[in-house]
Amino acid sequence: MEPDYVKLKEVKPALAGYIRDSQILLGKAPVPDDVTVHDVRVLMKKARAIMRLIASQVDKESYDREYGAFREVGRIMCSWRETSVHRKTLKDLRKKKPGVFSSLQGNKKIEELMQKAEPPAEPSVNMKTDLVKINDLLNKAGFRIRFQSMNSLDAKLLLNELDNSYKIVVDKYLAARNNMKTENLHEFRKKAKDFLYQLYFFRPLNPGVVKALEKKLDAITQNLGKCNDLAQLIRTLGYKYSGSVNTPALDELIVIIRQEQDKYLSKVWPVTYKIFCPGQKLVNILGFRILMI
Repeated sequence: MEPDYVKLKEVKPALAGYIRDSQILLGKAPVPDDVTVHDVRVLMKKARAIMRLIASQVDKESYDREYGAFREVGRIMCSWRETSVHRKTLKDLRKKKPGVFSSLQGNKKIEELMQKAEPPAEPSVNMKTDLVKINDLLNKAGFRIRFQSMNSLDAKLLLNELDNSYKIVVDKYLAARNNMKTENLHEFRKKAKDFLYQLYFFRPLNPGVVKALEKKLDAITQNLGKCNDLAQLIRTLGYKYSGSVNTPALDELIVIIRQEQDKYLSKVWPVTYKIFCPGQKLVNILGFRILMI
């Protein structure tokens, strides 16, 4: 019986599309709103995931240049959304525990975070400089990729890179599961997202199974993201438990935040165990019966 041949999704059009879509989003208004900032940062994460996927098939100089450009765009935009995330998180907590927030009246840090600033009609001088830099980075990356040869990528090497990504996620999963400090959970989430974004290109190998796995990974990373938002809120509040130094209301708020984190993590661990259990092979999870790609 002849083996089945399946063509993977093409990498170059996707990469060019992520750059183009980012530029379109950033060109819609003088000042990017929270949704735009979030969406562009996701597109840059997807672009970096592609670069990791093709790392063994492009020269190091090209890899470093493009990966660095996508990372720099994400880095610049990172702080633009942080305050709004804290505000939304606090408002959600206030809906659940209004009594605690009544007792927190007068806490200047919380009041400052919850105060919604009117979006400016024009970008600040610093933001304008950043937007020019971002546009320049994306323009140059888009131009270079246009002339980058990606039509003859070895599909088996791509599958090897996907397998490497999977092994990295397993390692980060074990680190986070054995020590649930914020840094470990964050690293696990980042690598799981890389794996998620790379999986897209392998859908043709087993569409139903791959899409189902993507859905599970999306839920995992979303819950880890919410857990991380809560951790960053605690850090921003400057909270440290030290006996009687904090007010009872603030101590209670932190306990509530910790309970919310526990809730999100309880949705993560059972699913991740099934996907990233040590000793498991990626090919068995994806159910590939295709030998020739």
